[in-house]
Amino acid sequence: MAEILDGKVVAAQIRSEVAEGVARLKSRDVPVRLDVVLVGDDPASTTYVRMKQRDCEEVGIESRAHRFAADVSQEELAALVEELNGDTTVSGFFIQLPLPAGLEALPLVSAIDPSKDVDGLSPLSAGRLAVGLPSLLPCTPHGVIQLLKRSGAEIEGKEAVVIGRSNLVGKPLAQLLLRENTTVTICHSRTKNLPEVARRAELLVVAAGRKEMVGAEYVREGAIVVDVGIHAREGGGLVGDVRFEEVEPVASYISPVPGGVGPMTRAMLLYNTLEAARASSGL
Repeated sequence: MAEILDGKVVAAQIRSEVAEGVARLKSRDVPVRLDVVLVGDDPASTTYVRMKQRDCEEVGIESRAHRFAADVSQEELAALVEELNGDTTVSGFFIQLPLPAGLEALPLVSAIDPSKDVDGLSPLSAGRLAVGLPSLLPCTPHGVIQLLKRSGAEIEGKEAVVIGRSNLVGKPLAQLLLRENTTVTICHSRTKNLPEVARRAELLVVAAGRKEMVGAEYVREGAIVVDVGIHAREGGGLVGDVRFEEVEPVASYISPVPGGVGPMTRAMLLYNTLEAARASSGL
């Protein structure tokens, strides 16, 4: 039976560490503040922002939301990004995606000062990650690394396969795995003989965005399996990109859905906010 990569437990550890760090900065009169730009009334985005604000409250980070109707202009959002970049009381900020139709996310995300890019998604942040320069790391990929390391899963020197090549997860995760001295293969929808390639992996990370795509035929005996996907299950509940019940007996470690990578993503946003505050204060 596989050991469970429990994101709830590890995320709680990180939140505790962040709370201690925030308290130390506040004792030296250093503000720690996370702002979010929320456009429109998408229920999932609204819920996610509310959860992030609740997380901030738990660890002592001030949080402010800038809310706009879906018909806000591109220019008004760009002006806000410029304003937040220049506001020394704002440690970091992010734009909740996706944006409503008619608005372009890339120019706005690209304009975020890398020192405040707590999502780690701007092209400048991605470039710094790619060449090994210090940067705020994207939350989900960094969360995967922290989940593995803090759970005792040895990954250095292992052959890793990442299924998914998105800018959000697949590409930056491959970069981070290289930093951890793994040998990385990135797979995608055009990969030939995908199950065969996946079975080479001692560490298999599935971020394909396809509900319960990966079964036991993809998994090498004793592999570490990380499921980044999240989907609604018919009849209620959530599932990932991996058929958990089928894969769990084969794996050595496996992350569940829910309760695996999801809590880590939220925790790393808090971590990045603290790191941004530390860097801006020189502490």
